[in-house]
Amino acid sequence: MTIHEVNELSKKDFILTFSWIFEENIVEQVSELRPFPSFQFLHLAMKKIVKKSSLEQKVALLQATPDFVEMITLGSSQKSSLKQAGFRSLSSREYKKFVALNNKYVKKFGFPFVISLRGHNKESVYDSLKKRVKQTEIEEVTTSIEEVLRIYFHRLREVIQNEESYQFTQFDRQSM
Repeated sequence: MTIHEVNELSKKDFILTFSWIFEENIVEQVSELRPFPSFQFLHLAMKKIVKKSSLEQKVALLQATPDFVEMITLGSSQKSSLKQAGFRSLSSREYKKFVALNNKYVKKFGFPFVISLRGHNKESVYDSLKKRVKQTEIEEVTTSIEEVLRIYFHRLREVIQNEESYQFTQFDRQSM
């Protein structure tokens, strides 16, 4: 799908296309900001909406994310990312360490540990979890939201693959 095709979607189709990537209320708000010249601008609009959210809304967004340990236990739509990061070959000891630290994290913050696995391996993820469990709630919400936004970026890139340049008219610029 190209950015031009994204811009031409009805609001209903836009929501259906992107609600698997980010929360429906965010998708609805982003839909109103079209047209976008590129997927990066679409991501930027979504990012601005998320960052303007209240702390309670950000925490609710994080609480809606899949639990990291469940992902590595049961597998998920990120199977290739999990495999590339080395989570398909966790030893029993490594798995128990992840579970214990993840449980401590969830108990402290009240939402699952979130990390974009691209560019990580199981050791760097564990180190990140170990470091982040020591953060304050505000620091961790900020860090987790940044990770969610990275995940959104990569998922968006999967949907909008054949990007064409979108030609803005003067009217389009004024409406943004």
